[in-house]
Amino acid sequence: MSRLAAILLLLAAPGAILSAPGALAQADSFGPWLLTCTTDRMTDATDCRMLHRQPVQPAAPGQAALTLEVTERNRRLVPVVTARDLSLEGAARGVLALTGSAQLRFPPNRLFDMPCALEGVSLVCAPREADLARAAAELPGADRVLIRITGLLVPRDQAMAEPVELRLSDTPAALARLRARVPEGLAAPPPRPGLDLWDVLDRLRRLLER
Repeated sequence: MSRLAAILLLLAAPGAILSAPGALAQADSFGPWLLTCTTDRMTDATDCRMLHRQPVQPAAPGQAALTLEVTERNRRLVPVVTARDLSLEGAARGVLALTGSAQLRFPPNRLFDMPCALEGVSLVCAPREADLARAAAELPGADRVLIRITGLLVPRDQAMAEPVELRLSDTPAALARLRARVPEGLAAPPPRPGLDLWDVLDRLRRLLER
């Protein structure tokens, strides 16, 4: 399965998966949160990542690390689970984009599902439109979060029987700094998916028929 995922990503975006990170402009720490911002020297556009230090799932052979981030969706700052800048070494995470989702819960509130998809060459599991307001409202005051990876046909080594618990603190301060760096509505929109599934499957079929 991991070999198939690698082939899918290679066929879809053979050059993009080798992208290099931008120059780090500034980094700030707030409890378990790390806020890093980079500036595009050509456009002066600023891009920030608010990342939890503890991974949801650590990196493993063939699998990039899954991490908890905060990003803007429809003008709201919400939690997402990501595997950024997939390379061939971590391409097995691409399977989650086909059938996977992340369950996220801020106890004692009820959980919500976050379907996974590819954005550019990154895997991002984000709340549905109907859950954005609740996710944004519950995040600042939460002292912990539970996350579980599920999905039809998700490989056993990527699914979770028990949720991972991450402790949260200083979240309002981190959110305020993120908003100061990237005001509401000015965040770059999510990049288009790095693959067209039907096109990739057709190319894979033709490759195997040779």
